Amino acid sequence: MTPTSNILVGRIGGVFWLRVEGRGSYQNSMQVKRAFQAVIEEGMHDLVIDLERCSMMDSTFLGTLTGTALALLEHGGGTLSVLNANARNLQILNDLGLDQILDVDTQGIRWPEERRTVCEDLATCQEQNAACKLEQTEHVLTAHQLLSNVNQQNRSRFRDVIHFLEKELDASQNAVPAPT
Repeated sequence: MTPTSNILVGRIGGVFWLRVEGRGSYQNSMQVKRAFQAVIEEGMHDLVIDLERCSMMDSTFLGTLTGTALALLEHGGGTLSVLNANARNLQILNDLGLDQILDVDTQGIRWPEERRTVCEDLATCQEQNAACKLEQTEHVLTAHQLLSNVNQQNRSRFRDVIHFLEKELDASQNAVPAPT
């Protein structure tokens, strides 16, 4: 049985704080993407992803973080700070080269006042509508393409996944609807 994951969100002063409880995965990456998109569009520039209670992150989730960091750049700058990552999550961030585009706080010094109030102010992020299969597949493909663009080694790591997802999308877009 897969453990339950929750995404908690809140505005702490001028910072948008998102905490992952459980796994950061393809299953909750759409709600993370939408939460970050909404606050970026509102003009927020300081975003935090708190991994204190995050046991692991899959590649789709990491691609979502990559997309968020790039979206901040497109909207005039800002930071996506990664806080409280365990050794496993730090290793994967470094291996994929994401430490080059994310503000990874390994010493626990970023956002000290906000850290003190975060537990009181976070609320569960509720996804309004579950993503349809086509939208989910497009999201997973985009996340992996973003990761592949971060550094050369990632291209070979995710080439097969990207190829599979492209074929799956092509097949579902070219499918002939059944007669009614």
